[in-house]
Amino acid sequence: MKSYPYGRELRVLTPAQFSNIFNSNPRKFACRLYTILLCKNDLDNPRLGFTISKKKVKLAVNRNRVKRIVRDNFRLNQAELPNVDMVFIARQGIDQVDNAQIHQELNNTWQKLRKFANKL
Repeated sequence: MKSYPYGRELRVLTPAQFSNIFNSNPRKFACRLYTILLCKNDLDNPRLGFTISKKKVKLAVNRNRVKRIVRDNFRLNQAELPNVDMVFIARQGIDQVDNAQIHQELNNTWQKLRKFANKL
């Protein structure tokens, strides 16, 4: 069985890394639940970071649930994704949606991102 780890090398962690994405004229992929900003990186793998504000998702348990779902979906799809840095920005109401709908939206986004990867 193939292992799909989610180590530190797959995360956008530092403020400098986030600033690099926000300031590099990023490409946006949006849906009603979230926006994903992305820019090309020089690594061998995609990386993912999160901004989920208390204003958008009030309870910490719900912010953590959303991050857990997105991380797991990203982990399972990372092999097919291009080498980009991404920031996941949650929108109002994402905590009201069930897990299956979030997975469905993410799968659609990854599919669009793979089609777009040739233009990066």
